[in-house]
Amino acid sequence: MSIIKSTYQGPPAYLFNGHLETIIPSIFRKVSEVNYKREKIDTPDGDFLNLDWSKLGSSKLLIISHGLEGDSERHYVKGMVKLFNSSEVDVLVWNNRSCGGEMNLRPILYHHGATYDLDTVISHVLKAHSYQEIFLTGISMGGAQTLKYLGEKGNDLPVEIKRAAVYSTPCNLLSSAATLKFRSNTFYKNKFLGKLKNKMREKAVQYPDLIDLELLERVSDFDVFDTFFTAKLHGFKDAEDFYKSVSADNWMPSIAVPTLVINALNDPLLDGACYPVKLAESKKELTLEMPKRGGHTGFVISKNEFTWAEYRVQEFLLDQL
Repeated sequence: MSIIKSTYQGPPAYLFNGHLETIIPSIFRKVSEVNYKREKIDTPDGDFLNLDWSKLGSSKLLIISHGLEGDSERHYVKGMVKLFNSSEVDVLVWNNRSCGGEMNLRPILYHHGATYDLDTVISHVLKAHSYQEIFLTGISMGGAQTLKYLGEKGNDLPVEIKRAAVYSTPCNLLSSAATLKFRSNTFYKNKFLGKLKNKMREKAVQYPDLIDLELLERVSDFDVFDTFFTAKLHGFKDAEDFYKSVSADNWMPSIAVPTLVINALNDPLLDGACYPVKLAESKKELTLEMPKRGGHTGFVISKNEFTWAEYRVQEFLLDQL
């Protein structure tokens, strides 16, 4: 389609930069009255995935992919669930391996390109249910997984999947990963790295010979972590090979359904190639919206339970049918 002018007017005055727009909602935002029914499904490689459902008996389904070290309980996920339920749409949140409160069985965890698990989820939904219309959304890492899945499927995408919308999405993983080297992003780096290192310690209990705990304790940046842990566990040469190989923009030119990408220009975790301007200018299926404000998964609206991004995703997926 095009690059469109954003309708987001910006956050309350006290959220005066991208970092505050990112951090404050992640700490203080609460979304109530969201109840899930959990389903556990097997993966082809002998692992499992936890699926959290919020069903109303609709013929429409939204499938949500969460962000790095997120799960179905994150505020940005529950906000989307509640909003779409209010529009009489069933919602499924799938938890990546090791997320959702339960460590997975296999040596691997998850990553930005782990579309094999999203494919397993969607295949299960299509076999076990009879939804007429399915919509995909993803936030941050989940957005990258969603875009990569759509591009991989291309014209072979299941006909039930009608539209997709993602936001705060690292379309180019190499570019996004580089932002974690910025001194201003030390908070995010330490937060994510700390959580992932804890998971590696859990994995070492399951597979004592697989994880070098002495090296793990010395890791202080993502290049090293992703080279010796993420890449090693998932079959990549090193961090750079991993970033380049799984980056969603490798597959985005093949997306075959209307897809919205919302990335704020002041997102502290996105840079350069994460804004696919040239592709959006030439590809009719892709709509790119770049609000000046919003931070990373922020998009706060004053005195409103939901965020602008949640409303915008709802509008794009449902109002144009």
